[in-house]
Amino acid sequence: MHTVVVGTSGTTAQDVIAVARGNARVELSQEALDALAAAREIVDALAAKPEPVYGVSTGFGALATRHISPELRAQLQRNIVRSHAAGMGARVEREVVRALMFLRLKTVASGHTGVRPQVAQTMADVLNAGITPVVHEYGSLGCSGDLAPLSHCALTLMGEGDAEGPDGVVRPAGELLAAHGIAPVELREKEGLALLNGTDGMLGMLVMALADLDTLYKSADITAALSLEALLGTEKVLAPELHAIRPHPGQGAAAANMLAVLKGSGLTGHFQQDEAPRVQDAYSVRCAPQVAGAGRDTMAHARLVAERELASAVDNPVVLPDGRVESNGNFHGAPVAYVLDFLAIAAADLGSIAERRTDRLLDKNRSHGLPPFLADDAGVDSGLMIAQYTQAALVSEMKRLAVPASADSIPSSAMQEDHVSMGWSAARKLRTAVGNLSRIIAVELYAATRAIELREGLTPAPASRAAIEALRAAGVQGPGPDRFLAPDLEAADDFVRAGRLVEAVERVTGPLA
Repeated sequence: MHTVVVGTSGTTAQDVIAVARGNARVELSQEALDALAAAREIVDALAAKPEPVYGVSTGFGALATRHISPELRAQLQRNIVRSHAAGMGARVEREVVRALMFLRLKTVASGHTGVRPQVAQTMADVLNAGITPVVHEYGSLGCSGDLAPLSHCALTLMGEGDAEGPDGVVRPAGELLAAHGIAPVELREKEGLALLNGTDGMLGMLVMALADLDTLYKSADITAALSLEALLGTEKVLAPELHAIRPHPGQGAAAANMLAVLKGSGLTGHFQQDEAPRVQDAYSVRCAPQVAGAGRDTMAHARLVAERELASAVDNPVVLPDGRVESNGNFHGAPVAYVLDFLAIAAADLGSIAERRTDRLLDKNRSHGLPPFLADDAGVDSGLMIAQYTQAALVSEMKRLAVPASADSIPSSAMQEDHVSMGWSAARKLRTAVGNLSRIIAVELYAATRAIELREGLTPAPASRAAIEALRAAGVQGPGPDRFLAPDLEAADDFVRAGRLVEAVERVTGPLA
């Protein structure tokens, strides 16, 4: 099994995905263990002094004015975890919880939190045992960290609350720890707070969304090219020299991808063979690189933010190398929340333009010779009429999900925390949007491949043929009389989501951008 070693200088997106989705084993480097021990010495020294230090010998948030005596501090750390584990709603997906736990461990291992090495080791042990705390949908405002989600994870470290075992069965956390030979942690000064105070949930969801969107944007370039072929459009608008004079990197990459897919096509450029000759393709076809490219450039910015966050230590207070323990505002989720919302906006627009191409393929007045709704016997058969309805419903939902969460704020903690990022909410709705975008692209793929197969006497590009053959091999049927469509559409979605569309095309074109 792949092993991810956690050091003091952050982690990578690849490591997050390996742990979250691939169940990679986690180990702490000696450098991290040394840094943890050194920072803990600083916290222990401050804890022994009579002067109050926030997070070490005081209450938290609006209760930070109370100095806590030494005999109550262990209780204080337990209590903050128990009281903050106040999430509600549906369970959060296993991969999200694993990403959240791993990213919290990444910050703990930085040596800036003051957590003892044995606590960090227990975090790694829980991940390696495949134990997943039960985390709920609601409980984070994206400021002071993803508090309730992280608290439910910390509760598991204490042997309390519920967690899912590697067998998928939810049991009391204490039973699961015992079954895997893991001793529950007894939290000391600063440790309860350090386990809760990070933007790890929203960052984990951002990292996974970026990985998924990378596949979906390539898939959308492919389906746009297939639709262009099916509509007998022109590939001339994809010429590199046209995109060089508006040098947005994403636009150029999208156009190059489409051009690679269309290389050798016998369907493109048949304008004058239509009953109603065209001078130009519709915007949904002609402007595909501009829309997909803008989304790609948005992803590039989001990736930069993610990389900076992955290199960060997010906690409050933090232990500095010179021995100071200082309060700060690094737990505020604004940097992550903004890009989560940006991505939801871009994804909604990509879904919208894909749906417009699908609708054009189905409309006999605009499809340039294709049968109505791509039906076998129009009137007796409805063809893909309602597949487009489903796609349209998904697009409408995408537009609602594009409303930014980060533009909102709601005060909490007796007005101490009077401005919050809502980054967790932005991440949750982006996660839904990414799933919907895959379905939208799958419907366009289903329609475009059927339309190409209905163009008798014209030969599609080799890459297009490869896509069609792979889709049919995956069990998605081609043209014919009406049938139960939902299984075909679900299979097409699985095909897109798993990256098999991109793989099939790249076997012909080489790597797409």
